Amino acid sequence: MKNKKVVLAYSGGLDTSVILKWLEVEHGYDVIAVCIDVGQKEDFAEVKKKALMTGAKKVYVLDVQKEFVEEYLYKGIKAGAIYENDYLLGTAYARPLIAKKLVEVAEMEGAEAIAHGATGKGNDQVRFEAGIKALAPHLKIIAPWRTWTLKSREDCIDYAVKYNIPVNVTKKSIYSRDENLWHISHEGGELENPETPHHESVYMWVTPPELAPEKAENFTITFEQGVPVAVDGKPYGSVELIQHLNDIGGKHGVGVIDIVENRLVGLKSRGVYETPGGTIIYEAHKALEKLVLDRATLSYKNMVAQKYSELIYDGMWFSDLMGALTSFVETTQVNVSGEVQMKLYKGSCTSIGSTSCNSLYSEEFVTFGEDDVYNQQDAEGFINLFTLPLKMKALKAIEKENKNESESA
Repeated sequence: MKNKKVVLAYSGGLDTSVILKWLEVEHGYDVIAVCIDVGQKEDFAEVKKKALMTGAKKVYVLDVQKEFVEEYLYKGIKAGAIYENDYLLGTAYARPLIAKKLVEVAEMEGAEAIAHGATGKGNDQVRFEAGIKALAPHLKIIAPWRTWTLKSREDCIDYAVKYNIPVNVTKKSIYSRDENLWHISHEGGELENPETPHHESVYMWVTPPELAPEKAENFTITFEQGVPVAVDGKPYGSVELIQHLNDIGGKHGVGVIDIVENRLVGLKSRGVYETPGGTIIYEAHKALEKLVLDRATLSYKNMVAQKYSELIYDGMWFSDLMGALTSFVETTQVNVSGEVQMKLYKGSCTSIGSTSCNSLYSEEFVTFGEDDVYNQQDAEGFINLFTLPLKMKALKAIEKENKNESESA
């Protein structure tokens, strides 16, 4: 009788390499390793070779970078989604796409289950499983970190040594990293103590601001309906544009945050994130929206952005609410086209000018000089009506105070 098949989300790192062997040895599965290329800097030929050496029956390497940018990152950019006002959601964007691809392979291969390497304390277990349940609720889900006897990354290292699995992590260098086109994150080790300042040696993309160039760099980003399409007038493909801005931002020390965040499972965690290109794009997009969106739309969109970021963070990408909010966001982006001038200098990222054919800004209206459009005398009537509730409240208070004085006399 043939062994049952399981599809494993495989990165070639410590956890998933050990899980691959564990599924084979402890449970007798035929393991189909699936490596999803969302822009992480890996030698995928070596990753595939390692999976086969570790025991995988088949290996898929899927390049989904373009889909990652255009179907996932673009939606968050348009929404202005930033979790807890800091985190640009690099890991969270990739998880629903990875879940979707795992389901596609599982269906194609006739697998009964999907396995992942997310821990029982983190957000990714929810994100992976929410996507799988939304797309293929009949598939079994295996989460080894919630069931096996290995209790730490040190235990995983020992397990890897036992089965001659090569790993690039040691007990001395114990960081957990997640990398894709949008960002790279760093967790674990001394970073688990929020009192300990992180050392700049942890950076892999970004130059420490103190070592960044002494001269600022200015350039222009062009947007079409909320999407960045060109830098200094030169068109780029979706993936190439983010790579280009990662290079520029990284050189100037832009895009590093060190935060304590609230995980979905109720714990707080501390991480260091590098998102140079994403930081530039968000700042530019925000500046352009201020130029072209009216006050009420911009204010309401900011509220939607907060909820949108929570849905992404929580793995609710395929929920009805996510779809409804996406429809709203898309409507707001119809006129978000134009150019934004950016200035980068030693870790700072600033918009210094913007222009759009859809601009709602009018020099003729806002000038302090005389104009034929705005009658300043009209402001008096507007203020009288706008402040009427305040005036009525004050008059009532005076009336009540006079009444009390009269009764006590």
